Amino acid sequence: MAGRSAVSASGWWLNGVRKWYHSAAGFNRLGLMRDDTIDENEDIKEGLRRLPEELYNDRMFRIKRALDLSMRQQLLPQEQWTKYEEDKFYLEPYLKEVIQQRKERAEWAKK
Repeated sequence: MAGRSAVSASGWWLNGVRKWYHSAAGFNRLGLMRDDTIDENEDIKEGLRRLPEELYNDRMFRIKRALDLSMRQQLLPQEQWTKYEEDKFYLEPYLKEVIQQRKERAEWAKK
């Protein structure tokens, strides 16, 4: 136990909580990814506009399929659920860029 650092132990525990939450949230049962469920504000809308066409089309497919399943009160078969390991944050790099540019514009406006 002395050989383990507190950081790695807490990282292991935190990863377990993340996996549990991913399953408990339920969006994975509809085939959605975490970034598909983010509430849209101006930054998110701009980030979505900057997505490559293929990523944007994949997102729209997942959302439309989830809406259809929800209307019919059904879930995807378990083998089609989004797994924790497959749930990538595809919007994050574009969103960081948008937020950074907005902050830079605000700094320039102050001067």
